[in-house]
Amino acid sequence: MLVPIANTPRDYAWGGVDAISGLLGTPPTGGPEAELWLGTHPGSPARLVADGRPLGDVAGPLPFLMKVLAAGAPLSLQVHPNARQAAAGHARETAAGVPVDGPERVYRDPHEKTELILAVSERFEAQAGFRAVAEVRADLRRLGDASAAGLAAALDALDARLGSDAVVGRAFLWLLSDEPEALAAVAALRSALAARPDDFPVQAGLAEHYPEDAGVVASLLLNNVVLRRGEALAIAPGTIHGYLSGIGIELLTASDNVVRGGLTPKHIDRAELAALLEVAAAAPQRITGVVEAGGGTAFIPPSAGERPPFRLDRIEADARLEPGGPAILLCVAGGFEVRGAGSEARLERGGALYASADEGALDITGAGELYAAR
Repeated sequence: MLVPIANTPRDYAWGGVDAISGLLGTPPTGGPEAELWLGTHPGSPARLVADGRPLGDVAGPLPFLMKVLAAGAPLSLQVHPNARQAAAGHARETAAGVPVDGPERVYRDPHEKTELILAVSERFEAQAGFRAVAEVRADLRRLGDASAAGLAAALDALDARLGSDAVVGRAFLWLLSDEPEALAAVAALRSALAARPDDFPVQAGLAEHYPEDAGVVASLLLNNVVLRRGEALAIAPGTIHGYLSGIGIELLTASDNVVRGGLTPKHIDRAELAALLEVAAAAPQRITGVVEAGGGTAFIPPSAGERPPFRLDRIEADARLEPGGPAILLCVAGGFEVRGAGSEARLERGGALYASADEGALDITGAGELYAAR
């Protein structure tokens, strides 16, 4: 079956005002539009256009979740769990009676969370993974020229904790802690950064939204990433990251598990952050699209297993898609005809379809911009 589906953008405070409706050509909400979920996750399941039923009624639980993400302001610094951590954490919080929709809940489901973000806007900014210690120290030397009370002691304290590339994340955790020396260091470094906004534009932007948050200083330890339109980034479990600005198509395993570390008014569980965090320096995992013989470009995250957890295809003209299972298609420009083994449908800008596995290969004709998750 090819079934038209839809959903309502989630109005998280960091969303861009009318950003998702502006991309899709749908009626604007007049408020922040942060994420549009297209999947069966119970946090915000897509619904059938025909009768409003949840997509899960006809699709069952899908293993992936497709989103349109619009960052009008920075998202929190966060990590996601692997399969073992998610199962254990979910069981622990459930046994403790923590409400699944409560603000202090970390593990809302028992599933690991791997994700991929593909830039749809001309520019998408993010931070992902820890920088090499040498790069951090070079920035600290530049920052040392600023005038701020206690700065020399703060720089010395942080430098002493950076250690090697294998453990740089421990310094990040220290900056986010309540240790008196860490609090003093963060205060001094925050003042120094405020005096040098042109030299540290990422931190200046974060400080506009979270002026008192230690995450502004801790972000010095993270890789800055700029994606141009059509470029993608993968985020593995345990990787510290935060999205700063822009609109993208996000594809992830069907999980809403988030362990936050800073830059947010929401619940922060420092102990769980420390348990999940990959502390070694690592370059961001940029994903190069692969042009498919049948048409379109495929973006596939790295995988330690035999099969990647999902893939995202970008289609701009005629193509033949072989999902090998269920798929969700979203059109953001132009229009396409979609034909499967048993049905066909027209997909215009702003429209989305669920394609069941029994449709087999999908013949897609038209022109524009279509994304297929599977």
